[in-house]
Amino acid sequence: MRIPGKLIFIIIAAVLALACTRNEGGLEIYVTTDLHGMLLPFDNTEGESTDRSLANLAWVVESGKKDNMVLLDNGDILQGDPLAYYYNFIDTTSTHIIADILNHLGYDAATVGNHDIEAGHAVYDRVRSEYNFPMLAANAIEIKTGVPYFKPYAVIEKKGMKVVVFGLITPSVPRWLPESLYRGIRFENMVATARKWMPAIQAENPDLVIGLFHSGMGDERERGDDENSTLAVAMNVPGFDVIFCGHDHRQDVREVTDSNGDKVLVLDGGSRAEALMSVSVSFDRTGGGSSTPVLEGRIIEMNTLPVSSGFLKKYRGAMDKVREYTSEVIGRSETTVTTRDAYFGPSAFIDLIHRMQLDITGAQISMAAPLSFDQSISRGELRIRDMYRLYRFENFLYTVRMTGGEIDRHLEHSAGQWFRTMEKGSDYMLNYRTDDNGKPVIVNGTARLRNPSYNFDSAMGIRYTVDVSKPVGARVNITALSDGSAFSHSASYTVAVNSYRANGGGGHFQAAGIAGKELDRRIISATDRDLRYYMTEWIREKGTISPVPLSQWMIVPAGWAADAEKREMRMLFGNN
Repeated sequence: MRIPGKLIFIIIAAVLALACTRNEGGLEIYVTTDLHGMLLPFDNTEGESTDRSLANLAWVVESGKKDNMVLLDNGDILQGDPLAYYYNFIDTTSTHIIADILNHLGYDAATVGNHDIEAGHAVYDRVRSEYNFPMLAANAIEIKTGVPYFKPYAVIEKKGMKVVVFGLITPSVPRWLPESLYRGIRFENMVATARKWMPAIQAENPDLVIGLFHSGMGDERERGDDENSTLAVAMNVPGFDVIFCGHDHRQDVREVTDSNGDKVLVLDGGSRAEALMSVSVSFDRTGGGSSTPVLEGRIIEMNTLPVSSGFLKKYRGAMDKVREYTSEVIGRSETTVTTRDAYFGPSAFIDLIHRMQLDITGAQISMAAPLSFDQSISRGELRIRDMYRLYRFENFLYTVRMTGGEIDRHLEHSAGQWFRTMEKGSDYMLNYRTDDNGKPVIVNGTARLRNPSYNFDSAMGIRYTVDVSKPVGARVNITALSDGSAFSHSASYTVAVNSYRANGGGGHFQAAGIAGKELDRRIISATDRDLRYYMTEWIREKGTISPVPLSQWMIVPAGWAADAEKREMRMLFGNN
């Protein structure tokens, strides 16, 4: 059952300090998740200071008693902010800044996230060797030996109490990443893996069993090989006292009942240092030598905590180094571009990505989507940090071979996630999260899309329409290649796509009828480095760019689409 009010508290500093110092007979557990490189109080993509980072956690560590504190990280820490990228791929000889910071704070264990795997073997193997604590993922199996590539669990002893932390990663990694990034590793079912290891965990005679899962909550009906299977483990594998999860970038605190009838506390901690998961543990030792943990869980908004001046001083040099790197001018844009217009037709922002992908690969057709829901690049000088706005993830660029019919089905799948079916011009056009009455759910004054924008692929290199008055699967009509020559459903074409899509991410290729080994066979070539690197070099070579909408597609009926854009642009983005 869900704990009333979700127990999501904003805790003032004095109250937190009291909790840190007074829980003499128990433990204080603090867990970060999905930091995506936001360890220091500066957003290197936006070029501005932030009030949420591990500088806040450093204050907590300094204010509390380390001998009754357990610090954990739940993955997706090696990708996101340019801070991580710089130490992943630019400065590869210094101690990685992430290892340095987590060691300094005294972390006890960390679970691997899918975006950590995305950084590649060289990066996560290096960071693992530099950590003073174990990296966990019991279901990431080394193919050669059949044993976990990372440690399955860690045993932590604090104040005479034994804590076991068991790690799992979402098993969906192969759906999103090329095999080269996790070569020699397979990813197994979460529920089955937890069942397998629970006897060994219990044999440790722990006072507390913690799950540290880089997987969203999902629900108990998940099979365990789904992307988000935390609740499936919590409710079907007895033995856990508390589980910390992540990956889905949500905040939640729940109490559920496992199959033995015991309560399990489950916390989900958001992303990018916006929050800190916290559990206070006391032990009821009545009835002999046995102890029963009593748990109080909360989500602490990170910016309600002070920052550590000592932490800031220690890492000022690293902040300055990365700020200098991201401030380098690589070119100039004659126009301002935004992803906001990408939801309603051709967009200068997305078409810039299309142009780059076609130039870099020489493919006939490009597929791309807005990786960030709401992002812009301003007119004027283009800096390294702007490339993180343009392209959010460290995807590689692939060239694949597809038939015309497969391209059509790929775009139909995209349109099915993107649009609703309009019966009249006043209907909603975009596919929103809706309430029980079918009205878009409004959060903080704006509507929320049902599906992530990074799955809204459009194409350059062909002429086509998307008819939103038609049902799902019957909306796309491709009339010609962009040069006016005939387009055939039976002909074969070269298509530029990112590695996430080419490895099955979003389900577009599966919807097109290409899956498994057949998908591997369709890959003609792949870049050696991430796509953002090649985009940066492309702009350096051009010097000055003038992004404009160039792709030849449109939403029809055109009148309905134009009216919907006027209404729904305000719904999505307010009056800004």
